[in-house]
Order: sequence, then C-alpha cells, then structure tokens
Amino acid sequence: MAPRSQIEIVTSSVIRLVKEEASYHRELEQQTERIKKLESNQDGDDENKEFLAKQEHLALEETKKVLPSLKKKIVESVKELQALITEEGKKGAESNVAHITAAKDAIAKALTAEREIS
Repeated sequence: MAPRSQIEIVTSSVIRLVKEEASYHRELEQQTERIKKLESNQDGDDENKEFLAKQEHLALEETKKVLPSLKKKIVESVKELQALITEEGKKGAESNVAHITAAKDAIAKALTAEREIS
C-alpha cells in the first residue's frame, strides 16, 4: 500500500477536527441542559445538588475553553489544505483529482460548520 500523500493527511485532519468541534458543541448543549435540570429540580439533597451543579459548571467551563483553540486548529488546517490544493493543481495532468475533490469537500464542511456554529 502506497504511503498517504500530504493532501490526504491534511484532508483527514480537517474532517476529524470538524467532527471533534461538533462533538464539543453537542457536549456543551448537554451540559447546559443538565445544569438547567439540576437547578430547576427542587427534590433531593441540597448539598449533593450543589456539588453536582458545581461539577457541571466546571465541566461546562472546561468545554468552553477547548473551543477557541480547536477553531484555531481548523482555520490553520484549512489554510494548509488550500495551499496543498493549489500545489496539487499545479501538477497539471499528473494531479490527483480525487484528492483535490476530497480536500475541497473537507474545506466546504469546515466552512459550513463554522457558519452553523457562529
């Protein structure tokens, strides 16, 4: 099996980062819902409820801290991938059209995810 090209590696990286960002956003929503549920629930042990709410708030803050660095990684990877697409396109007839198409699809997914999140 031939080694993967740089454009394939970066394409996979962009796709993985976009999926990871979506996962963190889902986690953020779930944590927010759990906090709302804990705060609205009047039943149970107040000490335990306070402890659980505090833990959920800490988890929520940690998740929020990850998102800016992840977004930065996506932007950097997309820029690298755009440069690799240009480089691959300069090869003319020898360029791998499938790799270019996959890379462009990955960039489109990253840009779509960015618009949906913003």
